[in-house]
Amino acid sequence: MGTGGARGLFCLLMLGWFWSMAMPAVAQTNAISHSPAKVVEKYFALDNKGVRLDATSFESVASLVEWKEEPAWGKVIVISGFTVPDDFRQWEIVNRLEVVVPVEFRVLGVMYLDTAGFVPEPGTEQVRVRVKVQGARWKIVEPLVPPHVGQKRMLNFVRQALLEETDSARQASLTVLQAALRKAKE
Repeated sequence: MGTGGARGLFCLLMLGWFWSMAMPAVAQTNAISHSPAKVVEKYFALDNKGVRLDATSFESVASLVEWKEEPAWGKVIVISGFTVPDDFRQWEIVNRLEVVVPVEFRVLGVMYLDTAGFVPEPGTEQVRVRVKVQGARWKIVEPLVPPHVGQKRMLNFVRQALLEETDSARQASLTVLQAALRKAKE
C-alpha cells in the first residue's frame, strides 16, 4: 500500500471515529431536533422506575431538567402508569422555544416516607410540564413534583427495605405497607 492509500485509510478511520463520537449527541432524547414530549416521557419513565427515590441517581435525569438537585420528598405518588401526548395539538405552544405538555397519571395512592404509610387515593392526576430550549436541548423547567413511581417498583423498594431493617417495630410497619401497596387498585 502506497503513502496515498495509507493516508486515505487513516482519514477514513478518523472520519469513522469522529462519526461514532458524534452519534450519541445526535441520538439524545432532549436534542432540539426531537419532540419536547419525548423529554417529558423519558423523565417520567425514569421516575416510574424509581430513579428519583435515591438522591445519588439524580444524574440519570439531570440532563432532562433545569434544576440542579432533587429535593428531599416526604411522600411518593404511587402510580399504575402515565400518558404523554405526542400530538402537538394537545400541548400549549408558548413560542418556538417553549411548550407546555400535559401529563396524565393513573394514581393508586400516596406513600408517606416518614411513617411508612400508604393512603389509597385512586384517580387521575393532571400535570402541565413546561419545557424550554436551553442551549441546543429541550429541558423541563417546571413543575418540580414529588416522585411518581410505579406500584411494582415501590413494592420492590419496600421489600428491599424490609430485608435490610433490623428493628422489629419497623419491620412490622413495612410489612403492613407492603400489604397495602399490593392491594392498591385503580
